Amino acid sequence: MNIRKAELRDLNEIMAIYERARRFMTEHGNPRQWAARSWPPEALIRADIAAKKSYVCEENGQLAAVFYYDYGPDIEPTYRQIEEGSWGDPAPYGVVHRIASAGNTHGAGAYCIDWAYAQSGHLRIDTHGDNLPMQRLLEKLGFTRRGIIHVAEDHDPRLAYEK
Repeated sequence: MNIRKAELRDLNEIMAIYERARRFMTEHGNPRQWAARSWPPEALIRADIAAKKSYVCEENGQLAAVFYYDYGPDIEPTYRQIEEGSWGDPAPYGVVHRIASAGNTHGAGAYCIDWAYAQSGHLRIDTHGDNLPMQRLLEKLGFTRRGIIHVAEDHDPRLAYEK
């Protein structure tokens, strides 16, 4: 597998991956995280690509996954307030958001998260409480659940993880 920055030419495939992810989430007991509001919107993905923070994972010339990645000190405003716990390391960190698999390559999500961790050596990520597949993946990859954070997009709390 290969990770590269997403380009506008990838947009249609990326949006199709997100549509598949919304269906997958709904079918697996998580209809509220993305499907209830058609998240993520195309305008946000275009902005991610323009900011060079959107990445794709390719396998045999096909997109296998998409995700947002950034790194730095205090880069995620929603992570400044954490409830029912605390972050383990105050150092600069990487963050992964909007990760979704095309469903055509086994292990693409884990590969992307491992790649992001390799870039930073310190990674934070959050997920909806109903997103059991993502929770299992994060725990399998050695992440520790640190507490609860809140996002601006909706009122559902998110489980915060760190490695």
